[in-house]
Amino acid sequence: VEERRGELFLVKAHIPPYIHGNIFNHDPERPRKLLMHKQEILKLGARVIEKRLTMIPLKVYFKAGKVKVEVGVCKGRQHADQRDVIVKREMQRDMDRALVDASKNRTRDDR
Repeated sequence: VEERRGELFLVKAHIPPYIHGNIFNHDPERPRKLLMHKQEILKLGARVIEKRLTMIPLKVYFKAGKVKVEVGVCKGRQHADQRDVIVKREMQRDMDRALVDASKNRTRDDR
């Protein structure tokens, strides 16, 4: 979520186009304007600037025919934390690959 000229926009979020639409469908990656009271925008913007925080969408849901986005303010990861996450993700991928390879190499006689 970014603040531009006193307005909030949801950016880098993929919202697929309407299936039954036509060639005039919107770009799925386009920035979406979020409606919020001016005081809420100012309060969130001040917290983001003074404490170097980031606004992120926490939850997206439907209510009364409208799409609602719950926005949260959080601190970004430090460089060392990010490396730990990457290492854990790579280890999980390696384990998943090993399991798939082991299951593909299994024959009926092995059971």
